[in-house]
Amino acid sequence: MLDIAEELHRWVEQGRDFAVATVVAVGGSAPRQPGAALAVDSGGTAIGSVSGGCVEGAVYELCRQALEDGVTVLERFGYSDDDAFAVGLTCGGIIDILVTPVRRTDTAARRVFAAALSAAARGQAAALARITDGPADLMGRALLVHPDGSYEGGLGGHPELDRTAAGEARALLDAGRTGTAAIGADGARCGQPLTLLVESSVPPPRMIVFGAIDFASALVRVGKFLGYHVTVCDARPVFATRQRFPEADGIVVAWPHRYLASTEVDGRTVLCVLTHDAKFDVPLLELALTLPVAYIGAMGSRRTHEDRNRRLREAGVTEPALARLRSPIGLDLGARTPEETALSIAAEIVADRRGGSGISLTGAHTPIHHDVPRTRVGLVAAMGSVA
Repeated sequence: MLDIAEELHRWVEQGRDFAVATVVAVGGSAPRQPGAALAVDSGGTAIGSVSGGCVEGAVYELCRQALEDGVTVLERFGYSDDDAFAVGLTCGGIIDILVTPVRRTDTAARRVFAAALSAAARGQAAALARITDGPADLMGRALLVHPDGSYEGGLGGHPELDRTAAGEARALLDAGRTGTAAIGADGARCGQPLTLLVESSVPPPRMIVFGAIDFASALVRVGKFLGYHVTVCDARPVFATRQRFPEADGIVVAWPHRYLASTEVDGRTVLCVLTHDAKFDVPLLELALTLPVAYIGAMGSRRTHEDRNRRLREAGVTEPALARLRSPIGLDLGARTPEETALSIAAEIVADRRGGSGISLTGAHTPIHHDVPRTRVGLVAAMGSVA
């Protein structure tokens, strides 16, 4: 649900009643992951998606019915061989969808949803925990959990349930993950089981682009499209300007390694080094390869790559650390233009994040959707001969 928080927050502020259908569990080749949502207001306006089109019509009607009845329902959609016109997922997957009405008359529940949507729309960290499987009288109950462990709302049932659920939600929030947790209805691991869907709202991940060149301008646009908070850093003030990078969230004039040492990064941060100049690259990468970031890529020809690696080894960088470096940066798309090169880099970042192979799906026997990212060492693909 938090993936459409900005629009839903406006609906709350406008006093609209609406119902939200949220993917809470998937199996097989499901097109959307838990947390994906479609919402319908009392006027019939719909936003979001739960299946990429396969079952949207049926889910839309479920939302309309939930608004009328005021009842939370759980529905499963799968593939039907018997009737080609049956409502189901043509991809062969299975999705469970929780449909929850959010009406002005349900003041307590609406208050929790409003607080969660407000936090997500402002880019604040918070987690919304909802019961998606368990006793009928608890289905859809919601708890909003903050980073400090405090919470709003309540799940009902045993007094310990809220505290246990808040602990589970906080753990997923700390990891920046949306996922499920199984606990007992009394708040313990025993007793009647129930399942929580925990949707984490966290600030967008960072993309730091080093080198204020024309390729960087295209990469900034792609990075923003992918949802990153993008910063451009270059030591040359004549190039690092707002006029050249109007879409960047931040522009920093500083030596790259000094800026990296002073700024905050985490396990979702991606670093794209486009300077391909040893005096900038070597001290920057020497530091970057010690940090627990998600991705480090560096631009350059294969000759530049070999020379840069030699200099890094001379600076004391170990082989395991060098294996983290994606260089030459990007997947082999035959890229030529800055826009094509930016697409090549973005494709590698997504593949690295999701555990994709980077090969064509045509004729391949690899899964289309990867549930668990895997670490690939030494994925080296040329983006061209930019020196």
